[in-house]
Amino acid sequence: MVLNDYAYHPISSADLPLMKRRLETPHVSRWWHDAAEQFELVGGDLGHPDMAQFIVATGRRPFAYLQCYNTGAWNNGFGPLPAGTRGLDQFIGESDMLDRGHGSAFIRAFSERLLAHGTPCVVVDPDPANARTIRTYEKAGFIRDREVDTPDGRALLMVRNA
Repeated sequence: MVLNDYAYHPISSADLPLMKRRLETPHVSRWWHDAAEQFELVGGDLGHPDMAQFIVATGRRPFAYLQCYNTGAWNNGFGPLPAGTRGLDQFIGESDMLDRGHGSAFIRAFSERLLAHGTPCVVVDPDPANARTIRTYEKAGFIRDREVDTPDGRALLMVRNA
């Protein structure tokens, strides 16, 4: 799928070595924590019906990861949300692609497509201390809602509604 200047390629087992390397980079592991555990989760979720995972590319260069999941089946820690709400998690895996506006642009494009195709609400849940990511989500159209407890700890729930 291509949206604006970004292509979203579904992840396959062939992409797992790339994912492993990216999860181990300092700027990713700072917020995604245990790279080995996260790698097992990514690999274990391949083909799961409530989880879609993508490598994001611009031009022909893959540079980011995005996962989109059904919050009703995946994360009940967010509290009540409209049926059909989707959650997003992502990271830019290439350090030279940071601070160039790509994060907010590819997240905005993806979330707008979800909303245009009937998703009532899209949520993200950054660490409240991750100011860079919170700004990225705000630029992508998300608004701060409330702090929530997740399996990974305290998070700031941010939402985009249809």
